[in-house]
Parts: sequence; structure tokens; C-alpha cells
Amino acid sequence: MGEPRSVMGPEDGRRKRSQESRLRIVEAVRALVRAGDVAPSAEDVATRADVGLRTVFRHFEDMDSLYREVSAATFAEVAPLLLTPVPEGPLEARLRATVEQRAAVFEAIMPFKIAGEVQRHRSEFLRRDHEALVHVQRERLRAVLPANVRADRTMFDLLDLVFSIEAWRRLRHDQGLSVAAAKRTVLAGALTLLGLTPR
Repeated sequence: MGEPRSVMGPEDGRRKRSQESRLRIVEAVRALVRAGDVAPSAEDVATRADVGLRTVFRHFEDMDSLYREVSAATFAEVAPLLLTPVPEGPLEARLRATVEQRAAVFEAIMPFKIAGEVQRHRSEFLRRDHEALVHVQRERLRAVLPANVRADRTMFDLLDLVFSIEAWRRLRHDQGLSVAAAKRTVLAGALTLLGLTPR
């Protein structure tokens, strides 16, 4: 006897189409932001997603709900990098690994971070999202550094600044450094602060 076939009723079909439309809207926003549009209009999103304008507003009655799903999709992309265990070994090796990890994450999320900065003043979600990113960066760095450095608040804050996404944006976008040059600069800054000579 064969397996019973799944029968999709009208309600299931509508739900599936609705979920597909919602996903297309989220991916349309992500594509527009990656292309440099820091504040895509609902009309542009609808065109890119190939849905009606009313569909955009039906799925996302406020912008925070849309930001939340865009952020979740972006986080899902970089989660494997963010969750990579802190490597063991000498401090310089741990710092080098941190530079590599952050460069990969920052390059992936930078367009969304820039777009978020434009909207953050009027979005509670984006404010909380920014605070969460700052917290994750600091805690990750705390796990890399030895206890005596963590205990020195001024030194820790300086290193946090050197490793921050804001510093990465300055190096990459304002100063025009390549990824490789920006990585060398971040590492050199950290090693200099710690009084270490690169090997």
C-alpha cells in the first residue's frame, strides 16, 4: 500500500503563497540595501519582490516588523561565524583569529548597518539591535583577552574601539582600504596598544 498523499486545501495554499510573498519582500529589501539603497521605498520593495504595494503593507504594518525580519535573515547568514569558538593559544594568534572573524562578519553586515544608522533614530528595534551588536562585540573580545587586560577598563575600551564595526567602516569606506589592508591595520593597532611586536 502506498503512502497517503498530502492534500493541500485552499487555506494551506493561501498560507503558502502568503509566506512566499513575505519572504520575497524581506529578500527584496536585503537586495536593495546590498545595492546601496539605504532607505528603500515601499514601491521599490514591491517592484523588486514582484508583489503589489498593498501586499507589502499587509505583511508589514510597521517598519520595525520588517527591520526585525531583515535583521533575522542577516544574522542567520553570519551566525556560524559569530558562534565560532574563541581559539586557544598565544594572545597574538587569538587576536589574528578575531580580526579574521570580524572582517568576515563586518563585510557581510555592513550594508545593513549603514542602512540601519539612517533609520535608527526612529526605530526602537534598530536601537536595540545596535545595542545587542555592541554587547556581542564586547563580550566576544572579553573572551579573547587575558584577565589583566580585561581588568584595565581604559585598555579594554581602546581595544573594543579598534575592533569595532565603526572602526572597520572608517577604514573600508572613508579611508578606502582593501579588506586585507584594513585587517592589517586593525591587528597592528591592537598589538601596538598591547605592546606586542607582530611575528
